[in-house]
Amino acid sequence: MAAKLEGGAFLSSFVNVVLNKLSSILEDNSIPERELFRRLQKSLLAVRPVVDDADHKQFKDQEVNKWLVNLQDALYMADDLVDELNTKSAIATQRDPGNSSWPRCVVDWYLEDIDMEHIVSRLESIVELRVHLHLEEIPMEDMSWRAESTSLAEGDVYGRDTEKEEIIEMLLDGTGNLSVISIEGMGGVGKTTLAQLIYNDEKVVEKFDIRVWVCVATKFDPVNVTKAIIEEITSSSCCIVSLNSLQTELKKKLMGNTFLVVLDDVWNNQQTLWDSFVKLFLCGNKGSKILLTTRNENVDSVVSTTNLHYKLDILSIEDCWSMFLKHSSLSTKCSQYRALESIGRKIVKKCKGLPLAVKTLGGLLRNKYKEDWNIILESEIWELSEDDSKIVPALSVSYHYLPSDLKQCFVYCSLYPEDYQFDKEELILIWMAEDLLQPMGKSTLEKIGRVYFHELVARSFFQPSSTNGSLFVMHDLMHDLATFFASKFYFRVKEFGNPHVIDSKTRHLSYTTKPWDRISRLREACNGARHMRTFLHFHLLHSHQSIDIESDSWLLLLQLKCLRVLSFKCFPIKSLPDSIGELIHLRYLDLSFTPIVILPESLCNLYNLQTLKLKNCHQLEMLPCRMHDLVNLRHLDIEGASRLKEMPKGMGKLKHLNLLERYIVGEHEENGIKELATLNNLQGSLCIVNLENVTNSGEAFEAKMGRKEHITILELKWLPNGDIVGFQSERGILEKLQPHRDLKLLSIMGYRGEIFPEWLGNSSYSNMMKLSLSHCKNCNELPSFGQLPNLQHLEIFELDRLEQIGYEFYKNDESLLKTPFKSLESLTFKSMPCWREWHFPDEFNGFPQLKSLSIIDCPVLTGDLPNHLPSLEQLTVLECEELACSLPRGPKLHQLHVVGVTGMITNVASEWIVIEGTQLAESILECLSCTEAPCLQSLAIGGCSTDISISGDYLPASLQQLEIWECKKLTFSGLLQHKLLMEIYVYNCDSLMLFPLGSLPNLRRLTIDSCRNMERVLVPQHSDDALPSLLYLEIKYCPRLVSLSTLGLAAPHLEELHIEFCPKIKSFPEGSLPQSLASLWINGCPKFA
Repeated sequence: MAAKLEGGAFLSSFVNVVLNKLSSILEDNSIPERELFRRLQKSLLAVRPVVDDADHKQFKDQEVNKWLVNLQDALYMADDLVDELNTKSAIATQRDPGNSSWPRCVVDWYLEDIDMEHIVSRLESIVELRVHLHLEEIPMEDMSWRAESTSLAEGDVYGRDTEKEEIIEMLLDGTGNLSVISIEGMGGVGKTTLAQLIYNDEKVVEKFDIRVWVCVATKFDPVNVTKAIIEEITSSSCCIVSLNSLQTELKKKLMGNTFLVVLDDVWNNQQTLWDSFVKLFLCGNKGSKILLTTRNENVDSVVSTTNLHYKLDILSIEDCWSMFLKHSSLSTKCSQYRALESIGRKIVKKCKGLPLAVKTLGGLLRNKYKEDWNIILESEIWELSEDDSKIVPALSVSYHYLPSDLKQCFVYCSLYPEDYQFDKEELILIWMAEDLLQPMGKSTLEKIGRVYFHELVARSFFQPSSTNGSLFVMHDLMHDLATFFASKFYFRVKEFGNPHVIDSKTRHLSYTTKPWDRISRLREACNGARHMRTFLHFHLLHSHQSIDIESDSWLLLLQLKCLRVLSFKCFPIKSLPDSIGELIHLRYLDLSFTPIVILPESLCNLYNLQTLKLKNCHQLEMLPCRMHDLVNLRHLDIEGASRLKEMPKGMGKLKHLNLLERYIVGEHEENGIKELATLNNLQGSLCIVNLENVTNSGEAFEAKMGRKEHITILELKWLPNGDIVGFQSERGILEKLQPHRDLKLLSIMGYRGEIFPEWLGNSSYSNMMKLSLSHCKNCNELPSFGQLPNLQHLEIFELDRLEQIGYEFYKNDESLLKTPFKSLESLTFKSMPCWREWHFPDEFNGFPQLKSLSIIDCPVLTGDLPNHLPSLEQLTVLECEELACSLPRGPKLHQLHVVGVTGMITNVASEWIVIEGTQLAESILECLSCTEAPCLQSLAIGGCSTDISISGDYLPASLQQLEIWECKKLTFSGLLQHKLLMEIYVYNCDSLMLFPLGSLPNLRRLTIDSCRNMERVLVPQHSDDALPSLLYLEIKYCPRLVSLSTLGLAAPHLEELHIEFCPKIKSFPEGSLPQSLASLWINGCPKFA
């Protein structure tokens, strides 16, 4: 059924929030100053019906716009008043539970400090002006949109097939050195979407050794951009701060590789800045590319003299119409299509070919009535001047018809820096703290927040990040839209170069810091904003490093007592002042990634606190003793706070806790495991550590783990040392920790019993997808994991006393599954010093879906692996000296890693093979030559002390990469010849004296490193053009190398030659270097002339 087109004034939901808080006060007839509260309620009820009309008229009537600003300011004041009264009353009741009526002293004491008459009178005068402004009453909005959102599907790209193929053709052009391709077009035309489509194309992925995507945004910062590129390449944090050091590091990463770097959303067109930046990328291979997207047509002309411009035009009307149909869920076959088509096409025409506008309006009209489509088509907002507001009219229309509470949630995101990647769950917690989430039935606020968030994604106000699928971003135009409607109540500090004066009406502040910023500059600017509700810090470094910010608690000294949200994330603060306890409105406090050591007890005065984030506070030693007083706490994040030894007493009183990812069992009853009994609202992940402090099964039973139905991930951890009560007692403890049966992931570490309880392999755990056992030193038998019907991943580590895996592993007396491990995809055994035997039933049909099998450091394991694994793709066997490794029949096997195995290899069909530390490398190579291996692309041999003779006859025909290292008795038997081999790496092979190269028509890269006895790289005479594809040759640390005499004739297309620390080589004979050589690097060769 179609839903009515909603759309509420920005302030509608705010008025409702204040009214709801006020109602709890007015329920008590004994409250002092009751008449003032009645007047306040009367004003709110009077203004609520007219705010929708005012919201619509404000664009053409400046007086109405001013009236709305003053009304919003007055509502903030009223909300602060009511919220504080409710809080102080709740605190007084908490201290004196027997007194159910409002304590008169609370109100009297409060009114001494607050001029309530002034607050109420001001609101009354503002409300009275509605008559003079001719504001009309409009019925309250329909809230039916709040049905649970369906899962979101990725949108299709329309009308860009030609552009995609043309740009891909430019990228695949391997001629010439570095080239820059720019996609230029107006905002919202789909530049980033097209670039993303190209970036993930199979041909592009295959072409480039390195692919990097970085969002640059409006202000180009060479330090941050360079650091981001390095981190994308390495997939790890980069701690380098100096630009010179960063540039040196980046050159090392790019050198010798063909790369694609995408610079998304580039604005800066300073010639000197770009010239310096682009020089970094000249070290790559021929065919390397930079692809950038920009709105600024002047950018691409200054980036490179060899650049290629691609101007992206708007979408055609028909492509826009196809996109609109998808996002509005209008099928051409439905009965309404004929009635809606003409209206829809007119709406699409107004979008002027901008995909973002089309998607947003399509999402707005999804499942709406015909009259709603007409309302959008005829809206006066289309007539607003884009030149004045810089806002695309189509987006203004989409915003105007958002429900009131969604408008507030969206506008709040104007506090984010441009192109900032934000986390959904974190944003929902902040919305919750700001009272932006309206209660809905029995749903939790967190669940309501997810509905809000999904709705904004479905309407294209938010979109998934192109670089991190778990995060989200706002398109530049959407960010501009949020900033436009945020008005003076939201303020974002971008730079600290000049003092910023913050308006007295500002309630929400965010600030962005860089390594050189000193936040004390912000202190003066904040003096005028005494009613601040939000203080958010966004740290734009790509790793959590210390930043040069003085922390003298000046923020708290400013008396910002209305704060709801406070973030000190990444600040170098070690403590908080006691005055933190005076921020009684505070609901969200983020101290993540700070070196804070201790939290003051006054923190526990924060009655309203909902979220306390202490993630990666590595120095934090203890939590406040009175944590149990934080009765409204819903999220306590102590992940990574590794110095915490135990939980405070009485945590069981925090019955609203939704998130507590780590509970540290204490030694006393008041902070023991039974405190978990009442925390049945916990959701998501829970890790219980220090279970050695649980002394009997009765204590474990009191935790009531079976009632925690919302926990999907459970980790149970014992410390490895300590006294054992008794093996049977230990089993009883784990027996009573049995979780509910909807669990998806279970990890048990350090369990000290000999046998696991029966529930662990019970088939009723039908949702269990991943299971891990580790450091269970006394266990000598495994449960019947084969009966878990949906188990996909199983890890078994360091079960020191386990000697055999028998039939019980697959089934038990109550088994229901005929096929054991029917869903298992990965199985890992690691560090099992006593495991000797792995038994399989007759006619074993288990593991039909197993894709990855790893057996690591099982030194006494003998026998065979499973005989037939039809889905196996990856096999790793490391440090299993006694294992006779007869490979299973695995037609899909394409990755094999064998290290320290004495057995024979057969039936190889791998894409890559690693042979390391085995004495049978020669036998394995012979086996390879006798086996059809059509998929094998990479072969690595290393750490082998026995004779190894390499011949092209041993190498599979499909091989493309050969790597050999630390083989003490390596030789080549005759010329190395191969048709498809593309890369050869040989290093630390001291026995090698001669490197004979035969016909290698596809060899592109050859590296020889630290072969200390090698004298010659030999290409036989009359073998002209033996290496026609060789582009890169590197030889270093070969002190006896004397000759490369025939190189030029053999490799006529060589482009880069690196020779380092080869002191005996003197020179190249005349004419021996190919004319194609573009880069020659000679270092540490003193005799070279």
